[in-house]
Amino acid sequence: MKNILYWIYTISLLLGLSACRKSEFLNKKPITNILTPTTLTDFQNLLENTDVMNLTGGLAQISADEYVVSDASWPSGTATERNSYIWAKDIYAGDVGIQDWNELYQQVFYANNVLDGLAKSDSVASPQGQYVKGWALFIRAFAFYDLTRTFCKAYDASTATTDLGIPLKLKSGIDNIEQRATLQQSFEQIFSDLTTAAALLPATRPSANLNRPSKMAVYALLARIYLDMRNYVQAGNYADQCLGLYNTLIDYNTVSTTAATPFSTTNDELIYNAHQVVAYGDFTINLASCLGKVPATIINSYAVNDLRLPIYFAKLPDGTYYRKRGYYGLGLYSFTGLATDELYLIKAECLARNGQTAPAMRVLNQLLIKRYVNTSPYIPLTASTSAIALTTILSERRKELMWRGIRWYDLKRLNKEGADITLSRVVNGTTYSLLPNDNHWVLPIPGDEIALSGIQQNPR
Repeated sequence: MKNILYWIYTISLLLGLSACRKSEFLNKKPITNILTPTTLTDFQNLLENTDVMNLTGGLAQISADEYVVSDASWPSGTATERNSYIWAKDIYAGDVGIQDWNELYQQVFYANNVLDGLAKSDSVASPQGQYVKGWALFIRAFAFYDLTRTFCKAYDASTATTDLGIPLKLKSGIDNIEQRATLQQSFEQIFSDLTTAAALLPATRPSANLNRPSKMAVYALLARIYLDMRNYVQAGNYADQCLGLYNTLIDYNTVSTTAATPFSTTNDELIYNAHQVVAYGDFTINLASCLGKVPATIINSYAVNDLRLPIYFAKLPDGTYYRKRGYYGLGLYSFTGLATDELYLIKAECLARNGQTAPAMRVLNQLLIKRYVNTSPYIPLTASTSAIALTTILSERRKELMWRGIRWYDLKRLNKEGADITLSRVVNGTTYSLLPNDNHWVLPIPGDEIALSGIQQNPR
């Protein structure tokens, strides 16, 4: 692989990708055919590369309200971390190679190479070929969706046909520059990929290989997408379809409350493994030495017999709390994949929004009974109205899905619903605020991508 640095440089210039990982295909041909997989084994090896796949952006986690940074720790963060924390107009401060953009389009590039290669291969008609095709389509949809969440407005059916979406790169050639589609077109492409993938992927959970998608992963992702779109009927339908295939919950009474790593990378609630890009560490991932601490308001929201508090967090001698390793087991970066607990919460919320108060609380209690100490009978939560049920469910959603890369997008969605949530930070005596539906909820496209492709920048 003597020429690999040349091809990495070429890819970086033409597509704005971050440094490419090792692959036997990288040094084969220049420009449009840098990767030339030809066999099903080649195709699957590309998709198995978890240094590239199974990653999502991390800037939204930095921007969300799940941690605070002290004045003393403030100077230690990188410029991008500090600017994201205070929602600055220019969050990158000249930084290039932003992984929230580059890593996701690298996944698209790999998936497109697989899809283009399969289209030229007789093996596409085989059962394994169909499986690999479904896998590649899921990867592309997962990446496209993560890009829309970060770099586009919250979905609004009344404006989606004019709101800016993302460049929809659908071919493996890297010398073609795509301008931004509309947000509606972006979602239509995601749904098209997932619809086809659902017909090709197996219904069984790949318990030992959770980097691989399944039919239940497609349904779980569709439930998450429709929730973000505020289409609560469809979100509930897909949550039901996923839970109909797999609905296991872990009894937290069986999980160590003292272990630094409470969960494994194959724990029984996982449907599809993914974690945030390995990029931003000072504020959010260094665990006990992490500069960002969990706010006291969040810690105090857990009941004394709620096992999520000691399982998710640990207390420092100064009384502050930091997060332990999460659902990704040994990984330091936040788990952002798909799991059954999120599906229970989606289903409960959708029922509450549809006025089905008792069924909504029943689904919520199915989750919570697995989260509380079982030395005394669990007392189910109740609600007299659907509005109270919704408030309760959203509170539990925040407590359950802490540090899962979801909170920022929930806030965008809820503010579109009229929740009127303003975020505020105080740094060295200066207060920074982010108002509901402000342009700063949409992160800017990296400057080097703008310079390269000339695509339209988000207003800030």
